[in-house]
Amino acid sequence: MNRVPRMLPALVALVTVTACAAESVPVPAPRAAASQHAAAPAAAARVGATAPAKKIKLGIADITPMGEKTEKVGVGFPIIVTFDRDVKDKAAVEALLEVEAEKPVEGAWRWVSPRKIIYRTKTYWKPYQKVLFTARLSELPGNKGAKDVSRRFAVGAQNISLVDTRKHTMKVYRNGKLAKKIPISAGRGGLIKNGVDVYLTTSGVHLTMGKKAVETMTSSWLGVTDPKDPRYYKEEIPWAVRISASGEYVHQSAGYYQYLGRSNQSHGCVRATPAGAKWFYTIAQRGDVVKITGTKRKLQWDNGWSYWQLNWTQWKKGSAL
Repeated sequence: MNRVPRMLPALVALVTVTACAAESVPVPAPRAAASQHAAAPAAAARVGATAPAKKIKLGIADITPMGEKTEKVGVGFPIIVTFDRDVKDKAAVEALLEVEAEKPVEGAWRWVSPRKIIYRTKTYWKPYQKVLFTARLSELPGNKGAKDVSRRFAVGAQNISLVDTRKHTMKVYRNGKLAKKIPISAGRGGLIKNGVDVYLTTSGVHLTMGKKAVETMTSSWLGVTDPKDPRYYKEEIPWAVRISASGEYVHQSAGYYQYLGRSNQSHGCVRATPAGAKWFYTIAQRGDVVKITGTKRKLQWDNGWSYWQLNWTQWKKGSAL
């Protein structure tokens, strides 16, 4: 493998909630290879005494996405590393993080909090390859008791979807070829909160973050929990693929099929036909690209995995190196 160049913090802004907010936890947090504490040496200096365990000052609490044996990821996928405590010397730690790909592309790290760092590539990953992440934490001064951690990712097909909210269509390209054109209905707009029309679908480059065959969506994100309120809703929505942290999905329309391909009537999600939504759900991998155009509401770069909203120069400014 060839080593991919590595490069980290931006303040994580509060995300304005939008529309089809799910009742359940928004993004599953895959459990990663956590840092491991070394056992004390078996031999002691004298009978009845044991040598103290080596002190570990930094370990890894979580790595996203999951490994090659668990899932395949899309060509936009980020590597998200969460440490078990705040990192004081970010440059020293970042220098010990390596990414090696079978089909290398330039990439860089960006710190988004005192204990979380994200790796993104300059251009999308090449499909059908393996990518190896390694954290050589044992080489961090004063951290010799830590175990080095690695994870290998499997990149699957190149799925890139283009959603045009003005033409009410979603074109899904697989490996560069148009695989399906799906009639959709996007956010209708009309509800202003803190100066933001939260009923509008956000325009920008989204990444798929997870999916559920049936997702419970409620009006609680609006502060509406009383069933007697005319704005109240609680619905079981099939074939839901999450594309932002604020509650946007591509999912099957709950009725209202007459609007698909004709007008925007949702609370912010991308509603699709039953057949189209099920097909998209079936092929969706975390890290697939969903680019939405046509609305005045811009996707924030820190709304979920929307890191492609930053250009390459902006992204690299988050590196500590």
